[in-house]
Amino acid sequence: MRKILFSIFAALIAVPVAFAADSTPPPAGGDDAPAPTPRVSIFSTSTDWEALTGLRYHEYRGKFIPSSGIVGRGLVLYYLDGFPCYGLGEGVRVWVGPNNKHDGELRIACLYAPEQIKFTWRNATRDADQAESTGILICPVDSSGRDLTIDLGNCEKGPDWDEYK
Repeated sequence: MRKILFSIFAALIAVPVAFAADSTPPPAGGDDAPAPTPRVSIFSTSTDWEALTGLRYHEYRGKFIPSSGIVGRGLVLYYLDGFPCYGLGEGVRVWVGPNNKHDGELRIACLYAPEQIKFTWRNATRDADQAESTGILICPVDSSGRDLTIDLGNCEKGPDWDEYK
């Protein structure tokens, strides 16, 4: 019964991403008129992965092995949701500092232990305000039961955000 109710709920809130061009006619004035600006609407695309796969979510907790090559004075990481996992509330932001210091804890719900995970990253001190991150950090994951270990020395820097333009 729980699975059926959850499937109905997920179907009700799952709305595809809708891209709709602005249908407002351009102002009179010929070729010098600006082109219409497309409008983008983004809605939740939540899917009941448990129902679709027959697997169950479990909570996984991550610990980090710092690497002086990337941590510097501190490294702010935000977990990027991706199959088979999604982030749990306050468990998506972690600050990792020099000398094995950290603030926050990675907590994610997964259908199975991931082999790699992605974060946004930026170098900053522990109490730095939230600000634009640098880009993507792709990290292999070692798992033991529900414990994940991420060795930051083995992570690969992906593209910076300005490279996506």
